Amino acid sequence: MAVSYTAVVDVDGEGRNGGHVRSCDGLLETALALPKELGGAGTATNPEQLLAAGWAACFLGALRRAATQRRIRLTSTTITAEITLRHGDDGEFSLSAVLSPVLGGVDRATAEELAHAAHQICPYSKATRGNIPVTLNASAAA
Repeated sequence: MAVSYTAVVDVDGEGRNGGHVRSCDGLLETALALPKELGGAGTATNPEQLLAAGWAACFLGALRRAATQRRIRLTSTTITAEITLRHGDDGEFSLSAVLSPVLGGVDRATAEELAHAAHQICPYSKATRGNIPVTLNASAAA
């Protein structure tokens, strides 16, 4: 398989709590902080938000591709991605995800079909498949 693109990002400092993120092209540059829910200041982004943003953006592209393959015209697309950091009784950390796309121009059944198809196309979905629980909550726009 040919390489299409490689993102290069450096993180320094204290990582998720007080670290700093910078992409090699300078387009992404932000501080990291623990969210208030984890006892942090909550004054900067965190890795779960970054994962949610990347996955949601990729998933919307996969939804549009699935619709195009089926010759379905979408009038609008939005998505909410929820990434949950879990801390188990065994002391280990894990993630779970909920992807909730809202598709315009289709009924609920078609929205669900397209979401499941996108979940097979999206590289983020492929990378996490079998590793974390993912819930798809597709709906049609009113």
